[in-house]
Amino acid sequence: MKKILNGCLVVDLSRLLPGPYCSMMLADHGARVIAVEGRRFEKDALYDYHSINRNKEHMTLDLKSQKGKEIFFMLARRADILLEGFRPGVARRLGIGYPDIACLNPGIIYCSLTGYGQEGPLARRAGHDLNYLGYSGALSLMGPKNGPPCIPGIQIADIAGGLNAAIAILMALYDREKTGSGRYIDVSMTDALMAMLAQAAGQYWESGRAPEQGNSLLSHRFACYNIYRTRDGRYITLAALETRFWETVCRYFNVPEFIPLQYVEDAQTRLILFFEKTFASKTREDWTALLSEKDVCLGPVLSVPEALESPHAAARNMVVKHTDSRGLFRVLGLPFKLEKDPPASPSRPPAFGENTAAILKELGFSEEEIRELVENKVI
Repeated sequence: MKKILNGCLVVDLSRLLPGPYCSMMLADHGARVIAVEGRRFEKDALYDYHSINRNKEHMTLDLKSQKGKEIFFMLARRADILLEGFRPGVARRLGIGYPDIACLNPGIIYCSLTGYGQEGPLARRAGHDLNYLGYSGALSLMGPKNGPPCIPGIQIADIAGGLNAAIAILMALYDREKTGSGRYIDVSMTDALMAMLAQAAGQYWESGRAPEQGNSLLSHRFACYNIYRTRDGRYITLAALETRFWETVCRYFNVPEFIPLQYVEDAQTRLILFFEKTFASKTREDWTALLSEKDVCLGPVLSVPEALESPHAAARNMVVKHTDSRGLFRVLGLPFKLEKDPPASPSRPPAFGENTAAILKELGFSEEEIRELVENKVI
């Protein structure tokens, strides 16, 4: 089935999560993605994200060797997009930076995705998701009041960086359609997180008060927007921010006197205590069922297995099951649904170097030449 990005070739030099997540989104919509790696390190087992390498090809290539670089340039001449996640300066030292590639392929869209960006005092500093959360200010808002910051259970910086890289690449592709020119894109994961502080930064600039961890409109401060433990030790979420939702909740629990107290600071301890005791009287499933027909913003805190196996996930095709010659495998579905462009069946993520020989043959290499490349450890 023809997809939106059919005919678009992506050469992905990135590893771990951010870059591969970006190229996965492009591959899901028809782009041909060739992931290129020199070698795989043992520590990469921590980042064995099979689900983000679906619909891709994988080849090995020693970019420090002259022959490896020549092969890479052959790929780069054909590519529409090149994605890399080296620390700033590394690609240039290898001779594969944007100026090196742009002189061979002026229409190339070259995206560098790094922790802190290509310039600035942190540019060459090592880091991971947790460090970027800290530098961006986002981590200071995560966790309970008067407690330590909490590490989120998902890699927010990596995903935010990958999403922003995909957006920037698509914008550059659109521009190239009009101008014929490629361009260089610099994406910082720390910047991607800082850009998510829209509400927190706005409140700070407006009031002059720094946002406090676990003590804001949308973080534990008010009874109407909170998390409550249920009788079975599980949790539910209440997010009745708008007055009409709050009124419905208060009338359901026969406490209409709470309605005018929704955002009264001095009343919050009393209100929260009431709802803590109330929600602790029944199980999570009891409350979900009882309030399912009420027009309130209430729902369960699902575990990962519960979420993946939920009716919502099934209805929205968020878990895609596919069977090939090696059996059943699962991948996550797409978060957006494009009319006239339904998702195709995913291909199983490739093994390390699985497509190296096939890609080299496509570039014109003979069987004998490929054997020589293996013997010389170019591939």
